[in-house]
Amino acid sequence: MVVEQTTELKSANEQLQHEIAERNRTEEALRESEKHYRETINAMGDWILVVDTDLRIVLFNEAFTQVNKELGLTTDVIGRSPMEIFPFLPDTLLDEYRWVFENKAVLITQETTKVGSIEFITESRKIPLLEDGKIVRVASVIRDITESRRLEAQLQHAQKMEAVGTLAGGVAHDFNNLLMAIQGNVSLMLMDMDPAHPDYRRLKQIEKQAQSGSRLTSHLLGYARKGKYEIQPLDLNQLVEETSDAFGRTRKHVVIHQDLAEGLFRVEGDPAQIEQVLLNLFVNAADAMPNGGNLVVKCMNVTYKDMKGKLYEPRPGSYVLLTITDTGTGMDKETMERIFDPFFTSKEMGRGTGLGLSSAYGIVKAHGGYIDVDSERGHGTTFSIYLPASKKELQKVVRTAEKVVKGTGTVLLVDDEDVVLQVGQELLETMGYRVLVAKDGKEGIRVYRKNMGSIDIVVLDMVMPNIGGGEAYDCIKEINPDAKILLSSGHSIDGEVSEMLERGCNGFIQKPFALRDLSVKVREILTEK
Repeated sequence: MVVEQTTELKSANEQLQHEIAERNRTEEALRESEKHYRETINAMGDWILVVDTDLRIVLFNEAFTQVNKELGLTTDVIGRSPMEIFPFLPDTLLDEYRWVFENKAVLITQETTKVGSIEFITESRKIPLLEDGKIVRVASVIRDITESRRLEAQLQHAQKMEAVGTLAGGVAHDFNNLLMAIQGNVSLMLMDMDPAHPDYRRLKQIEKQAQSGSRLTSHLLGYARKGKYEIQPLDLNQLVEETSDAFGRTRKHVVIHQDLAEGLFRVEGDPAQIEQVLLNLFVNAADAMPNGGNLVVKCMNVTYKDMKGKLYEPRPGSYVLLTITDTGTGMDKETMERIFDPFFTSKEMGRGTGLGLSSAYGIVKAHGGYIDVDSERGHGTTFSIYLPASKKELQKVVRTAEKVVKGTGTVLLVDDEDVVLQVGQELLETMGYRVLVAKDGKEGIRVYRKNMGSIDIVVLDMVMPNIGGGEAYDCIKEINPDAKILLSSGHSIDGEVSEMLERGCNGFIQKPFALRDLSVKVREILTEK
């Protein structure tokens, strides 16, 4: 009997030891699981907090603690309501948690929040946590999407500007071809007309308006980033000083202050185009100060590291920063978002085309730079332009002749526009040249091959059907490597033209061109050795 009781006691003891060991293993497994769970949520970059049915916080991760520290908020959050932690959030926050509890569904929301000077955008996923089919907690997974929204806005802005730029460039090209016909015919009529003729004054007025139209298309081409002509190293201090001094004499009510840094880096650009940017910004500033004010123009050296928090990623390197600050009426946020759109203007009808700032934007972009605007209604405006620095030496600008230069020889004129072909032929014949014509690149190659022994120069349009100017140029050079070719286009110098000029093309002239400009270009090419 005693033996049986001892055996039963021993068996019970063994069973107890087994249960204790099993419980210890279970508890250890739970501790290990909780440790892994804690490590997992702490490893997540998203901010995580969990609330119970009383809408009190019962769990949070390290990312949540860290962001609270950065924002200067309390980190003692267990047992508190989310509204106690984030008093700046809308009262609907608690309603969102209640909705999840009631509907047992995930709720996704976005919120733009400002804490002091820090503004950020978050996306929150409120997820129901169930036990035995009953919701007992709600987990909030909050992600900072500020940077992704910034990049998305940058992409949308770039796509919009690129699309409108393509349209603007096409319109400018076609318009320049029309102006070429007007300019050319007026030049021919004026050439042998006595200034006392009753129509002479009218023709000069037409010529003046054609030139105004050409300036208008130059704004469009500038916006389309096809506005670079003759690129050279520039002293921006000198250009700013000369342009602002000249502008100041025309707007006496504006006091211009210059702050030009010593040892300023050189930049590479077309001086006429950069001057156009300056004048456009000066005019815009003066119009914002109808009763007078101050205009501060400042130049300084910076690097890409100084260009933080922009809607773009600047290329590494050194830059020259030009800022133009006025004390005018300023702009609201909606106006600033559209300020560089072509044809957008806040001025009344008849006081502006809406192309000044859009062309400035395109020209700066075409020069590899960046342009920003900062403004507030009633507190003035600052435009900031960053142009890449250059180590090239400054060059002297050579002015072209003003008179028509006569010549002899044979010119092959290639253009797909009949009206341009006709007026171009008459202009060249007036200068003394024999002219052969071709209506596209394919015909131009055929005519050149047949008459290469007598053709002295080819005036070649760039944008044509069948075979364009670039391909026609290569074919003519294959036929005769010494062929002299002058490129012509309603666009200005773009990437393809620049590349052709770099590998040996003799020159470029933009439509609409005056009789004297064409005569000088052709003569220069024919006489160069």
